[in-house]
Amino acid sequence: MYREQLEAYFQDKQDMLVDAVCRLVSIDSVEGEPAPGAPFGPGPAAALEEGLKLAQEWGLITTNHEGYVGTADLCDKEDALHILGHLDVVAPGEGWTVTQPYQPKVVDGLIYGRGTDDDKGPVVASLLAMKAVKDLGVPLKSNCRLIMGTNEESGSGDIAWYFARHPFAPATFSPDSGYPVINTEKGGLKPTFTRSWPVQEALPRVKWLHGGFRINVLPGDAEAAVEGLTLHDVHPFARDITARTGITFTCTSQDGCTVIHAKGEGSHAAWPEGGNNAVTGLIALLCALPLAEGPCKEALNQLNTLLPHGDYHGRALGIAQSEPIAGDLTVAFTLLEVTETGLTGRFDSRVPLCATKENCENVARAAFEQSGFTFEGEQEEAHHTPADSPFVQTLLKRYEEYTGQKGECLSTGGGTYVHEIPGGVAFGCTMPGFDTHLHGADERVKIADLMLSAKLFAHIILDMCAE
Repeated sequence: MYREQLEAYFQDKQDMLVDAVCRLVSIDSVEGEPAPGAPFGPGPAAALEEGLKLAQEWGLITTNHEGYVGTADLCDKEDALHILGHLDVVAPGEGWTVTQPYQPKVVDGLIYGRGTDDDKGPVVASLLAMKAVKDLGVPLKSNCRLIMGTNEESGSGDIAWYFARHPFAPATFSPDSGYPVINTEKGGLKPTFTRSWPVQEALPRVKWLHGGFRINVLPGDAEAAVEGLTLHDVHPFARDITARTGITFTCTSQDGCTVIHAKGEGSHAAWPEGGNNAVTGLIALLCALPLAEGPCKEALNQLNTLLPHGDYHGRALGIAQSEPIAGDLTVAFTLLEVTETGLTGRFDSRVPLCATKENCENVARAAFEQSGFTFEGEQEEAHHTPADSPFVQTLLKRYEEYTGQKGECLSTGGGTYVHEIPGGVAFGCTMPGFDTHLHGADERVKIADLMLSAKLFAHIILDMCAE
C-alpha cells in the first residue's frame, strides 16, 4: 500500500543519510568515567546529544532520559512499536588502514569508521524511516519510539534503567544484527573462577601470566614468565605445541625469566571457532614444560583438563549440548591472570534453549569446585520469540517484499538489547553474506543496505502505527 510512496520519498535521501551517519561516527563514544548527566562517560553522552539533535532537526519529539537513553517519537499517542539502537561503540583497536576510527570516509559505496555498522548507521536509518513517515503525513493511531542507548557494548545498564521506569511496547526490534530476523539469542554463562596458594620457591615455576582483555573476546595474545628455564629449554616444547595447536610462540629473556608470548587469532567469544585461543595454547605449553611440582602447576594442569585447547563446546567440562533452534553450546576461555599467589580466570559460554541451571551451570560449577577453584556466576537464560508471532511474520513479509530474498528466522550466539524484552527480535541492518568487520579495524557499512533498511523500517512503522 505504501511501497510506491516510500520509494519516491527516498530517491533523493542518500546524501542526508550519509551526512548524518558521519556526524555520529565522528564522535568517540567509548564508555568512560561517569559524570552528572553522563552515566557512561562523556563520549556516549556527546553521541546521545548529537543523536537527539539530529532527531529534532528531522521533526521528531525528543527526550533525554538523564543521559541513560534518548527517545525520539513520531507522535504523542501510545507506543505500538519500539526500535532499540545504541550510540556507544567498542574501542577502536589497532590496524585501521582505510581511515582513522573517528574520521568517517566514504569509499566505493561504503562508509568506514567505528560505529558505522554497530550501531550508529542503523540508528540513522531508523531516524530517517521515522522522518519519512512523518513527512508523508499518514494519519497515525499509535506511536513509534526510537530508543537510543549509550551502554549496549558494556552491560546494557541503560536499557535496564529505562525499562525499570517505562513499559514495554507490544512490538520491539533492534537493528543491531543482521537480516532476515534474529528471533533467538543464546543464553550465557560467564563465571569467574579463582584459586590461591602460597609463594612457591621451587624452580622452574610460572611467575606470572596475562591473557585476554575482555570477557567477550577470544584472546589472540597471551604472555607468561617462567623462572628456572632457559630459552633453549623452552624451544623444543614450543615447537611441539605449535604443531599441535597452530599457536606460535616467541621467547625472550627478561629479568631472569624466560618470557613466552603466545600468538593465536582473536575472535568474538560467541563464535570461538573463528579464532585460535592464545590463552589455552599457552596453558598447553606450560603444562608440557618440566615445571616443579606445586599448586600453580596443579592448577594449570586442571585448567588444561577442564578447558583444553580447541574444545569450544564444553565437552571436557561436561556441558556440551545442542538443539535445532539455537544450535550448539559454545565455550571461550577468555581471561586469565596468574600471579605468584593465585589465579583469576573467566570463560564465556553461549548456551542454547535446552541449557538449564541443572545441566549447565551446576555441572560446570561442580567440575571447578571439585578441582579446588571457587566459581562465581549465574547462568542467563536464552531469549526466544516464536517465529509464527504476527510481528515476526510482518517483518519477514516486508523483508521478502523489499529484498526479493527468502525471509527466515535465525539464531545467534551474540546478544542485543532485546534479550530481556518479551517478543523482541533483532532485525537488520546487515544483509546476508557481507562482512562489516564488526568490532574490528576498518568497520564499514553499505550505504545501499542502510537506505534499504530505512525504507523497510518505514513500511513496518506504517504497518504497526498507521490508522
